[in-house]
Amino acid sequence: MASTGGSADQDVIDVLTEDHREVRELANQISASSDADERRDLTDQLIAELVRHSVAEEMYVYPALRDHLPDGDQAVEHDTEEHRELEALMKQLESADAGTTEFEGALRQLQQVLVDHVQDEETEQFPQLRAHLPAATLVELKEKVEHAKRLAPTRPHPAAPNAELFHKLVGPGVGLVDRLRDKLTDRSTERS
Repeated sequence: MASTGGSADQDVIDVLTEDHREVRELANQISASSDADERRDLTDQLIAELVRHSVAEEMYVYPALRDHLPDGDQAVEHDTEEHRELEALMKQLESADAGTTEFEGALRQLQQVLVDHVQDEETEQFPQLRAHLPAATLVELKEKVEHAKRLAPTRPHPAAPNAELFHKLVGPGVGLVDRLRDKLTDRSTERS
């Protein structure tokens, strides 16, 4: 997802909420398209956006949820499980022909998991973060999340741990390899 340009008025919650809107929009565009090549390009963009978003959340937002929300551990476990589901579905979409029923089924499932995940974050967790963290901390988290998204992988790696330490130590290298593969294969990972 495109960086917000660093608006001083925005915090991490604003950035993540915008990510959610953009990902839902991409999924809707895929569903509405009948052109297989367009569906493939949009799907590759969706996958890259979701992977970057998920990695950044796991690196910086989930530790904040654990530390500052009364039910933070439980919320993070639930969210991490949804990330695992999304990764498995993205892996299916990555390899499926965009015109098949397998693709359609995986896309519908991904959209369902995404709706639940976004609703939990936006209606429960994000308001709690705003209530428990100072505005300056939320802005600092925004900067960290935006930086993490620039270095994060662009492809799903379901066998990799969904863990802050893994993402911080290994993620930039995996991201570099993914971006190299994307360039070599002309894979579309950015919105036009």
